[in-house]
Amino acid sequence: MIRTTDSLIIEQIAESIDIPDSAYEKAETRYKDLADWFGRKEAHCNKFEPHIYPQGSFRLGTVVRPVHPDGEYDLDMGCRLKVGIAKATHSQKQLKELVGADLEEYRTARGIKEALEAKHRCWRLQYADVLKFHLDAVPSIPETAARRRQLQDILTLGGLPADLAALITQTTNAITDDRHWNYSIINEDWRLSNSEGFAHWFQSRMKLAKVLLQNRALEARAAQVDDLPAYRWKSPLQRCVQLLKRHRDIKFEKDPEGQPASIIITTLAARAYQGEADIGEALNRILSTMGSLVNRTSPRVPNPVNPAEDFADRWNNPASSKLKLEEKFWGWLHDAQIDFGAVEKERNATLIMNTARAKFGAALDPVELQAKLELNPTGGLLRAAVTPAALSFPDKPLVPTKPAGFA
Repeated sequence: MIRTTDSLIIEQIAESIDIPDSAYEKAETRYKDLADWFGRKEAHCNKFEPHIYPQGSFRLGTVVRPVHPDGEYDLDMGCRLKVGIAKATHSQKQLKELVGADLEEYRTARGIKEALEAKHRCWRLQYADVLKFHLDAVPSIPETAARRRQLQDILTLGGLPADLAALITQTTNAITDDRHWNYSIINEDWRLSNSEGFAHWFQSRMKLAKVLLQNRALEARAAQVDDLPAYRWKSPLQRCVQLLKRHRDIKFEKDPEGQPASIIITTLAARAYQGEADIGEALNRILSTMGSLVNRTSPRVPNPVNPAEDFADRWNNPASSKLKLEEKFWGWLHDAQIDFGAVEKERNATLIMNTARAKFGAALDPVELQAKLELNPTGGLLRAAVTPAALSFPDKPLVPTKPAGFA
């Protein structure tokens, strides 16, 4: 495949905002250390067969450097107790406190000075380390077999291959949430979550670039790409998500509460992606398509592994109305189309570097950039991104019907 000059420049921007593999490896050591701690005979959770696993951007391989050098990383972790606890035996509060007891002892044993912090769905540990980050640990138990089968049928009917639907739903969890009316009592109504299933779905979208990923595996001397951690795939989809998230971070640096959620950007980008091996073509496809994937009624941005859940439910939540989240999403998407298009049109190295710094917080190597420009001084990558005719950017949020779904 012959890559255009524009694709090489986009890749250079993506590489400049990526984190080194050593940062992922550092995060892995934290997961493993916590897994060992929860697996001790003395641990409160030990008899319930705890399973510790990464989730979020570290699991997907879509982490970007903090905008500022002193910024910290978000490290998300799941803690699933696989046996001995059920909705009929424990309340959400009891489960959260059980996991919290082991985390508090871990904090003391590892000399972490910041107090363990209770969030709505998780516990937060604040690390002061070579890699500055906080870790959010989400307690959960497996969802019932009947509910998992129901979800599997829904996903299969929705078009997912049967084997992928089965793989996704087997890790569906019931999680704690102290905002639920039944948080402190034994009750069957728990919130569903499936970060591992989402990772399987996201990887299935990455694998649309089959030939490229096979080459990645060969370069790493692996039998297949699945033998590599996701962060080493460096797929076009991962790169595009990183670029979009970084553009979002810069645009909303002074308004972090109003920024589009990473899960919305990641989901829409993955749905729009069609296996392009060229990062420029992939970015063009995503920017031109993702707006049309937002539903007019709830769920506006369905969770691909639980379609009744709406990742954009805060857009029309009265408690969030002052943030104007939907309006800001459309404004961000419009600006992203313009700003990425500006990189495509420009052929002056200095102006490209200025745009990369201002819009993406990326510091490009001027020598490397000039060499890429000289490869094809009249090249073109990003065609004008098109806003779907039926989904022009609204001045006011659309009012959806009341969402159907799980509590």
